[in-house]
Amino acid sequence: MKRVLLAGLLGGVVMIVWLIVVDAFLGFGRSIDMNQLPEERTVYAFLVEHVKEPGRYVLNPEVLPDQRFPGDDPIFGLHYTGLGHDDAGQEMLIGLVVMLLSPIAGAWLLANSSPRTLSRYSRRVAFFAIIGVVVALMGVGARFGLASYSLGDASAWGIHDLGAWVCAGLLVSRFVRPPTERSEAKAG
Repeated sequence: MKRVLLAGLLGGVVMIVWLIVVDAFLGFGRSIDMNQLPEERTVYAFLVEHVKEPGRYVLNPEVLPDQRFPGDDPIFGLHYTGLGHDDAGQEMLIGLVVMLLSPIAGAWLLANSSPRTLSRYSRRVAFFAIIGVVVALMGVGARFGLASYSLGDASAWGIHDLGAWVCAGLLVSRFVRPPTERSEAKAG
């Protein structure tokens, strides 16, 4: 169990390093989440004045006389969490906890997988990567929608998540091995 916990924590560290490199240094997240409007100050002032309660808001075009929305007019989404810049620390803390617990869960699933899966390093990495595929697909489904990300951006986030899981899996799979390999490693 200690080995699984250590592997999962190290996998979490790998995911954090992935996040720092891909998002902070390469600007991946900013390129999707930090688009600016030409009249941002005007829109911001309007929103501050009119949006008082946290929530997700959908801005539809005006309803046509026959009580339906125009099919091709855009729909905009607005998400207000109620948080300000001073609250960014709590958001980062929650993300850090999730990023450390997720690979621990993945390492535990891997450790409890079949002996055939555990028998080879490549199978262990593939198993961990499959967990990443599931997480990525769930992320695409959760992020895509009328008032959320476009399909392209949601898919890019899914590939981002999959990359983190594959990198973490390369390390986790070194530690989570079949019981026979572990006993041979101790004896040698």
